This record gives sequence, C-alpha cells and structure tokens, in this order.
Amino acid sequence: MHTRPCWVEISTRSFEDNYRFLSTLAGAQAELLAVVKANAYGHGLRICAPAAVRAGARWLGVTSVDEGIEARRLCPEARVLVIGISPGQGRDVVCHNLTPVVWDTWQFDELEAVAHAADIRSISVHLEIDTGMSRQGAGPDSLGPLLERFHRGSPLRLEGVMTHLFAADEADGRITDDQLERMESALNQIQSAGMNAGVLNIGNSAALLGGQGEAISALADRHGMKALIRPGLALYGLIPEYDPDFSPAEPISLGRARRDLHPVLSWKSQVVSVRSVASGAVVGYNGTFVATEPMRLALVAAGYADGLDRKLGNRFSLLVRGQRAPLAGRISMDQSVIDVTDIPGIATGDEVVLIGQQGDETISAFDHAKAAGTIPWEIFTRIAARVPRITV
Repeated sequence: MHTRPCWVEISTRSFEDNYRFLSTLAGAQAELLAVVKANAYGHGLRICAPAAVRAGARWLGVTSVDEGIEARRLCPEARVLVIGISPGQGRDVVCHNLTPVVWDTWQFDELEAVAHAADIRSISVHLEIDTGMSRQGAGPDSLGPLLERFHRGSPLRLEGVMTHLFAADEADGRITDDQLERMESALNQIQSAGMNAGVLNIGNSAALLGGQGEAISALADRHGMKALIRPGLALYGLIPEYDPDFSPAEPISLGRARRDLHPVLSWKSQVVSVRSVASGAVVGYNGTFVATEPMRLALVAAGYADGLDRKLGNRFSLLVRGQRAPLAGRISMDQSVIDVTDIPGIATGDEVVLIGQQGDETISAFDHAKAAGTIPWEIFTRIAARVPRITV
C-alpha cells in the first residue's frame, strides 16, 4: 500500500471530454487515434487507454511493443498501432494482433517470417513515409522497392500510409505544406503501383488545433482514403505553443480549444514539517539559499527522484493554501523546501500542488517547462513511476 504523500490525480472525465471535443473538431471526414505512448504521456496507460475507448476511440497509438501488449490487454477490441518496432519484436507484434508501422526492409523480412511460421495469411501494416523529418520512414528512393514487397505471396497488407508533421506549430506553414506535397507524391506513386491504402495516418495536436485538419482530410479524400489524425498533448488538456506569428487571425479551432480542453493531470504532495530559521541560516545542499531574515520553511515530500526538476530550486514556486510558495534551496532527491514566511497557518499535512489548481492559482506543465528550459511533454513523462496515478 502506498502511503508516501506524493501522488498524481488523473481526471478521466476530462480526458474523455477532451477526446470527444477533438473528435468533433476533426469532423466526419477524419477519425482520431488516441496517442497513449510513454505511459500515456506520464498520465498512466492503464487509466487513459480504457478512457479513450470509452470516449469512442477505435485506435490507440504507442511507440513500444511492450506498451502495445499492455494496451491490448487493457483494451482487447481496440486497434493498437505500434509506431516503432525493433529487431526481434515481430513475433510479439503478430501474436498480440498489433498493427506495426514499417519503413525498412528488415521489418518486412521479420514480419513475413513470423507470419509464415505461424501460418498467418494477413498482417495489416502502416507504411511510414519520410516527408522531411529524417527520423524514420521510407524516402523517395526506397519507396519503390518496399512497394514491391506487397505482392500476392506476402502476408503483409498495406492498410495505411503515415507521416509525421513535425512543424505544424510554425507560423508560415511552409514546412507542413511541403510535407503534404511530398505525401501526395508518395500516394501517387503508391497508386501508380496498383495499390490502395484505406487510411491516411497523418497529423497531430498542433495540426488539428491549428486548422490543418481540413487540408489533411482533403488529401485523404483525393486518394479515396480515410484520414486518421493522431492527437497527443491536446488529449491531456494542453494546447501546443504556436509560433507567436502563427496566424494574424487565430483559427476558430484554436479558440474553441482554449475554452473547451481541460487539463487531465494534477500533481500533489504534502507538507511534512514546518520550522523557523534565523537570519543567516542556509537551506539545502551547498547552501545556495541563505535566509536574509527570520523565516518559516516547510518541507515537502517531493524531489527530483519524483520528477521535480532539480533546476527549479530557488527559481520556482509551489502552491499551498492557495498561494505561491517559493522553492528555497536546491531540490533534494526525495524532498524540497518552500518558503512559507508570508503564508500564515501552514501546518504538517497541508496539501501542496506541483501541477494543477489550488484556490485561484494554477501551475501548469508549461510553467514547469519554461522554468526548466524544456517542453511540457518532458515534464509529464519525467514524473517517476514511484508516484502513483490515482483516478479522480
């Protein structure tokens, strides 16, 4: 039984409402794939995968085969897309009825060998096209030989064609336009080879909220396909930060999202003890904080081993009794100290909010990210496994 006072609360109602809102935003011409990779962005796969299915999701997206197996256990009827498979994982992909994303010849070789050995006649795959990110996917030179692998004697079936829009949050949209043009060229090449995929697997939160869903659906329609858009961060209630010059007139979709999306995760702890210190007292490792006057300090049961970035020491605040309490000194592995001199009545057991709302004050993952020089995706996924996720 977990009794340490450091935990995360997950609002499944907010998650489900967010999915339904994004589905409405995508329109009837597109379907959503709920991205639940990296333990559902640190929110808990066991909580969020079933919540997505309850909200209407038919597709779940993960990166690792291990998480794909767990998603299959949690949601037996869902389609589970594994965005990256590694050598030796083909058997698990086939045995657990996962849908792999492929782009390299060894993936074709391994999946075909496993299917033949198991006498499986059909495996649906999504072929990834590299439209400019140079991370994974088939480029123009390798696409032709890969298409030849989809022959009558192969168990592999081309169900979907995929790419990743890696700059959908930028102002001028030129990179995204170029990517869509490259994808159209690839789709023309696929059709010229006598093949048709039913699913155009493309787009993310930034593309959907930024109003590019219509262009994605139009591209899919031109090739007789169904658009499958993959929201991630927005599912968890955060809006990607767009280039300040993203649009002179903000898309209606983005304005609606600011109003209708709600954060799913709150991260909380408690005051463990309170003490008074004299002027000149040092606080924490290496004495980076020195009291300039008599002060009241509260010890909080959360440290960098829980995911609280060590760089936030002396430069960030947590919430207690609805007020901001500055972090004093360096963050320790399991604890941190806050200055509560100006907050009366602080006592052992008081709730401390690291992410979330308390009273009229709110701390977001974006606030953490800006102070730590990173992005909210990392803030969420850094919250340690030892911090329990609790459904509320």
